Amino acid sequence: MPSAHLTDRGVVRVTGEDARSFLDGLVTSDMDKVRVDGARYAALLSPQGKILFDFIVAEADGEQMGGGFVLDCPRALAADLAKRLGMYKLRAKVSVENLSDTLAVVAYWGGERGGDGAGVLYPDPRHPALGDRLVTDAARAADLSTATADDWRAHRIALGVPQGGQDFTYADAFPHEANMDQLGGVDFDKGCYVGQEVVSRMQHRGNARTRIVPVRFEGGFSADEGAEVVAGDKVAGRIGSTAPGGIGLALVRLDRIEDALTAGQPISAGGLPLRLAKPDYATFKVPGAD
Repeated sequence: MPSAHLTDRGVVRVTGEDARSFLDGLVTSDMDKVRVDGARYAALLSPQGKILFDFIVAEADGEQMGGGFVLDCPRALAADLAKRLGMYKLRAKVSVENLSDTLAVVAYWGGERGGDGAGVLYPDPRHPALGDRLVTDAARAADLSTATADDWRAHRIALGVPQGGQDFTYADAFPHEANMDQLGGVDFDKGCYVGQEVVSRMQHRGNARTRIVPVRFEGGFSADEGAEVVAGDKVAGRIGSTAPGGIGLALVRLDRIEDALTAGQPISAGGLPLRLAKPDYATFKVPGAD
């Protein structure tokens, strides 16, 4: 079974008797549904509803890890996430720590359960085929790897699962644009959280015209990451992360893609023809997808 130390991931830990309720009042997912071996995908938003941080939140076993919750997040943002959570503490009985120097994240995929019993192990909540993730001591993470982070990246892209900083820009994208509503990252039945009104309005109106979707290039070559997606004579989006074999993800205006296809106009990026694909988890229409 392939496994990879994800060196671009960090870990923020939240502990204390108020930890669950503290996080529940801030993040997009229902913390009452987070259990040992039952993680949730979530985000901390701006008051305007934009994604500031996204992460997988898992409950730590009290005997092995001392309890509380671990937030599997982009390492480059871990310190800022811990600082932002600390700003919300007020009188809550919680402790927030950035443990990215001592804890690491290992991904396992390929159909079998991963891990070796040492750390916090949980199924990736975004897609069943993403397998398991393990938060463990950083000193041993590399020894647990049988594959590379690039192998994991290609697997993620093939499934159509976006990653922040590569496929969408933090503080600029709404959860619907990053498909968080499709990947279990937003609980629409929970209580209030930061940015909830904007997200709920987008859900009820069903007006998310911009989405991240898989793209397939002809000939097995991919456009550069960041290249403009052109639909006819209009810019319709940008290429995000790519992988060998001419596959990638793109943040696009679906309405502009549909207009161009209806008019018989080509879709391309970096001068290379492409077509959109529909990920198996998506409930929204993807123009031109098989």
